[in-house]
Amino acid sequence: MSTSTVQPTDKAGLRRLASYAMLIVYLLFLILPIYWLVNMSFKPNVEILNQLTLIPQNPTLGNYANILTDPTWYMGYVHSLTYVILNTVISVTVALPAAYAFSRYSFIGDKHLFFWLLTNRMAPPAVFVLPFFQLYSSIGLFDTHLAVALAHCLFNVPLAVWILEGFMRGVPKEIDETAYIDGYSWFRFFTRIFMPLISSGIGVAAFFCFMFSWVDLLISRTLTSTEVKTIGVAMTRTSSATGLDYGTLAAAGVLTIIPGALVIWFVRNYIAKGFALGRV
Repeated sequence: MSTSTVQPTDKAGLRRLASYAMLIVYLLFLILPIYWLVNMSFKPNVEILNQLTLIPQNPTLGNYANILTDPTWYMGYVHSLTYVILNTVISVTVALPAAYAFSRYSFIGDKHLFFWLLTNRMAPPAVFVLPFFQLYSSIGLFDTHLAVALAHCLFNVPLAVWILEGFMRGVPKEIDETAYIDGYSWFRFFTRIFMPLISSGIGVAAFFCFMFSWVDLLISRTLTSTEVKTIGVAMTRTSSATGLDYGTLAAAGVLTIIPGALVIWFVRNYIAKGFALGRV
């Protein structure tokens, strides 16, 4: 009798241990590249090229000092953050009224227009690089923050509209009607009542706009030259007569991860709500 009651418990315990072990292995697999990047950022280039070490043998902060003291490096972060924040503000501002229209009104071709917006997000950026380059060069926007920010709007505005439309559909239409009966104008209702109700959706949309714009390299490299050299462009040009400076590149990579990690930290609760609504 005792044997039959112990065996199921032992099997459940083994399954639990196996699941924990698989989870730990999976987490280590995810963390390993980040750890190795941080590990390389504290190594001199000679140690990186000559030996494989899990911990830096001669740790140094020289790689970070190179980035924080060289205008080519630290201005790359400034330029990247400038056009990314500009794009996020423009994309969310444009997407809010568009998403409201799709969620509240029915008009001829509304589903086709909504699908067309999403197809812009599906297209590879390389398709639009040449038209953007020729257009911005002819009107004097080449090598400016606004050029990259507007180019990214082609991909981020449809994404923001799609995310916000799902959140707005979750708000009952009776709230709109009640506000109009109380004498609210559309702008006052939208900014004071409706936007606070979908604040989580705005946070999710802003997060994805920020991340897609932050990780882009092709468009930012094509539409900038010398005045607005982004951090991604700077990282692709780090070479000398002796080869690539791997330590500096690793330090730049670590510093590049930090803005995205901070954004994720601040909007983590909003992203969870987005998953619950099926829009993330």
